[in-house]
Amino acid sequence: MTRHFLDADAQPRYTQARIDVIGRLGELAREQECAFILVCGDVFESNHLAPRVIKRALEAMRAVDVPIYLLPGNHDPLDAGSVYVNPIFRDALPDNVHVLGDSEPLAVGAGIELIAAPWFSKHPNHDLVQQALEKSAPDPAPAGITRIVAGHGIVDTLSPDPDNPSLISLEYMESALAERRVHFVALGDRHSVTDVGSSGAIAYSGAPEVTDFDDVEIASGHATVVDLSEPTRPAVTQHVVGQWRFITFRELLAGGEDVDRVLATLEAVPDKDRTVVRYGLTGTLAVADSARLDAGLAALQEVFAALNQWDRHTDLAVYVDDEQLSDLGVGGFISEAAGELNDLAQEAGEDSGPRDALSLLYRLAGGAR
Repeated sequence: MTRHFLDADAQPRYTQARIDVIGRLGELAREQECAFILVCGDVFESNHLAPRVIKRALEAMRAVDVPIYLLPGNHDPLDAGSVYVNPIFRDALPDNVHVLGDSEPLAVGAGIELIAAPWFSKHPNHDLVQQALEKSAPDPAPAGITRIVAGHGIVDTLSPDPDNPSLISLEYMESALAERRVHFVALGDRHSVTDVGSSGAIAYSGAPEVTDFDDVEIASGHATVVDLSEPTRPAVTQHVVGQWRFITFRELLAGGEDVDRVLATLEAVPDKDRTVVRYGLTGTLAVADSARLDAGLAALQEVFAALNQWDRHTDLAVYVDDEQLSDLGVGGFISEAAGELNDLAQEAGEDSGPRDALSLLYRLAGGAR
């Protein structure tokens, strides 16, 4: 997965992290004595991949010593151009990795059946989970059989688009659970950890490595461990496996103490080389404080994976007075330029250009050392 806010230095490290997390999933599966790993769609960002991406991903899966089941999703559907039918994928496929290409019940362990609802196109015109259950689990599971559904897509109660024909019916899934036709529904598509309904047996596991900011994704970078040994209610727990963080940072600034607090907060962030921050700052600052803030942020940009201003949530007003300019011991055209920029900054609204120019002028004149 590529992220537009990562530069040529950070993007390769993020790409490697998305390979490395496969190994941590394997370690977690061993620690928790899991029977298998189930990835519910969007294993790959698209079906159009460089051979090295396919081979490196499969090599990482090969090192995992539990079975892995991969469900085609909307990003990597099982169509004619699918990565899963690509000869490079087929030739490199390890024995422990299995593609869920149909909805026939699949025995994945003693007394465990897996029923999959793979995507065969990017735009299905019906509920694939309901279709799979109607075909493969029309009746209660036989005694001693635990059935797990692997689905992908948006549950109807979570969708902003009620007319989407591919929505997954929560009512239908809950009826299938109540009738003991299935015992757990594992879902993919949402990158946030999400429990669905009240049964405790329908859940999105989220993404094993963060993909978006923390005000968009909830508990991303986790894996879900499901224990179905108790017949009444599954035991579902979340475990951290991701190493990256995408943080949204918003602050109101009114003076030098606030600048100190913002810079100290950013300085205290651990693992900066694996952390992306977008910041939105509002308020009013003297030009001296604004210049010091800009200098501090510029220095921190060198150590974070990315540290970017969130433009639509940034509105900082900057003012300058004669005392601040006199402290610099400058006059003439520099003083005149500062006065003009100060006037523009007061009228600029959301345009940060005059504010940034005023702060830069102050720094270049020696006022932010």
